[in-house]
Amino acid sequence: MTTPSFTGPIELLLQLISTREKDILDVPLGPIVDEFVYALRDAANVVGVEELSEFLLVAAILLEMKSHALLPGKAESDPDEEFIGWEERDVLLARLLELRTYSGASDSFIALFERAARSYPRLAGLNEGFDVTPPDLLQGVTPESLALAYLKGIEEKPVPVVRLHHVTVDAVTVAETVASLAQRLPTLGRITFRDLVIGLDTRIEIIVHFLALLELCKLGRIDLGQGDTFGEVNIEWVGDDSRLEIGMVDTYEG
Repeated sequence: MTTPSFTGPIELLLQLISTREKDILDVPLGPIVDEFVYALRDAANVVGVEELSEFLLVAAILLEMKSHALLPGKAESDPDEEFIGWEERDVLLARLLELRTYSGASDSFIALFERAARSYPRLAGLNEGFDVTPPDLLQGVTPESLALAYLKGIEEKPVPVVRLHHVTVDAVTVAETVASLAQRLPTLGRITFRDLVIGLDTRIEIIVHFLALLELCKLGRIDLGQGDTFGEVNIEWVGDDSRLEIGMVDTYEG
């Protein structure tokens, strides 16, 4: 760039002004812009996008600095404010890199389109005399069959019934088991639950015996203890009377 007061690259001019080695008011910006426009119009001079964007950025920074200098206000400006444009330059360079990436992607798409353009679809149809007849979907359908299908669709469906006549359920009550244990436990002394239920065949009987022990514990007739986690349940009779009325116990049926 050549001006009445400076000759050289525009980046050097920005650096001299930033370091206060040259006054921005002494540098006319019009000739700089005119020379750049003349370079763009010259067909022999090809200016890249990066050079063009860098010049626009530096020119914008110089214009802003000169406008601040011409406006009334404090004579000295904050040095940090003078380099705000450099941060904008980094953002601009990042955008240029993104544009270059998109440009590469567009070139790849163009190559795919050109490769697809070399393919030609088959335009000829079926050979002459080759007749394709679609099947008749209503063949064999009569009004009577339609009526029967409609009646079958609207008829009431039978409710499924699960019959349990073949299943045998043994009724075992907690009250009866409580009365039975109240007679047995005083004579057994200290015993474990595992030894108590030895000989029982079904799971429901074991469950009912456990519920009966809880009832006896609630009535204060037995003491239940378990030394370890998941260990044996120890049972000890502590009541003074083994006679219990069945009506005193809640009745469970399993």
